[in-house]
Amino acid sequence: MQQSKTKIPAKKLTFFGFLAMTISMVVSLYEYPTFATSGFSLVFFLLLGGLLWFIPVALCAAEMATVKGWEKGGVYTWVSRTLGKRFGFAAIFFQWFEITVGYLTMLYFLTGALSYATGIGAIQNNKYLKLAILLIIFWAILLSQLKGTKYTSLIARIGFVAGILLPALVLFGLGIHYVASGAPLQTILSMKTLIPDFSKLPTLVVFVSFILAYMGVETSASHANEMENPKKDYPLAMFVLVILAIILDTFGGLTVATTVPQHGLSLNTGVIQSLEFLLRHIDPNLAWIAKILAILVCLGVIGEIASWVTSPSKALHVAAEEGLLPEYFAKENTHGVPAHLMIANGIVATIWAAVFTLSGGGNNLSFLAAMSLTVVIYLMLYFMFFAGYLKLVFKDDSLERAYQVPGGKVVKVIVACLGLLTSLFAFCISFVPPASIAAGQHGIYETILIVSYLIVLVIPFTIYACRHKFQHAEK
Repeated sequence: MQQSKTKIPAKKLTFFGFLAMTISMVVSLYEYPTFATSGFSLVFFLLLGGLLWFIPVALCAAEMATVKGWEKGGVYTWVSRTLGKRFGFAAIFFQWFEITVGYLTMLYFLTGALSYATGIGAIQNNKYLKLAILLIIFWAILLSQLKGTKYTSLIARIGFVAGILLPALVLFGLGIHYVASGAPLQTILSMKTLIPDFSKLPTLVVFVSFILAYMGVETSASHANEMENPKKDYPLAMFVLVILAIILDTFGGLTVATTVPQHGLSLNTGVIQSLEFLLRHIDPNLAWIAKILAILVCLGVIGEIASWVTSPSKALHVAAEEGLLPEYFAKENTHGVPAHLMIANGIVATIWAAVFTLSGGGNNLSFLAAMSLTVVIYLMLYFMFFAGYLKLVFKDDSLERAYQVPGGKVVKVIVACLGLLTSLFAFCISFVPPASIAAGQHGIYETILIVSYLIVLVIPFTIYACRHKFQHAEK
């Protein structure tokens, strides 16, 4: 077996830096308008999704990250040590691949917010200009991350404080003022509107979208070995993350739902529209502040992209070092960054951006199928993640770790099974065509999604089957 050649990194990540990086990957203000479309039920959806899925992922990740010798490689190491390298490689490949499409929702928000803040409509309406700007932004972020984790941490900290926490607090404050002024609420707050009807398929589809909003909590684990005290700080970061994410998402979505008329509210830049609406409610002359807040929210999204650019590639790099990818991808630059893997990730993302932006952005069937593809592919990772944790509990329970899910083996199994069954439920529902797709196109949508899923599914296993060629080339 080829030995890893990675140098032990310097401890560059403080607790707050790691927390900011992780929060930026999970909490997105631009999702608030989507949450708001569910009305008061969003509170129930977010709390239930947190209980059945988000908390199980965070708890299991916290335990596996503190197993002695498992601090490096994140989900690749966790799954490899429990289910074998074949599945470990597949898990991290799926994470690395899905974000190449996932960047688009972040970048489309950035171009929309910039168009709003500058008043230049062409940024949003001219597809060639839109593509050029989003690629400039994306590659500027990616290239900045080649200088090391300290820059990722810096951008994440700025993004969290200025781009997530500050705008969210402003939004909450404006919402409180709106309600206190006696203005009419835009949604009915009652037990009847709180509890949705789960006997209807559309309700199940909506619930899955809330579960998916919590995806990514485990991704930053690839940086755990750079923390000052990972055995103590990683579990603590998970607990703080769970509390902050549920609170920010619940109050943010509820603020938009109760104060802003849903008619005409964009699901892309709707959070900016919401801020402008609430500012105008106080005084129409204050609307200009929304442009400043739009730029601040952009900082949060930039922090999100920066964290996603580095974390999956860093974990995949561990697999490359062990001979599961060509030697070219096992190399690091002088800052200890897997530059070749990050650039490859950026190239794939650029291709997706060009294809979908020039063919109509988010308003076409292929794009919607691609977004659903990222969901079902990412959920494959979670199947292996929870299966690996159960293997750890039943077969490797004697391994030393600094943190364990409280309650003993019974509670551990319940927690993991909740997460696994919820992931399976989300996986099945994700194949249901979105309501925005005409009934006559359901067959085409499902065919594109299923065929694409099967193709992507076999890629990592095919690469793994060729690993001996890569290892032979390195000798």
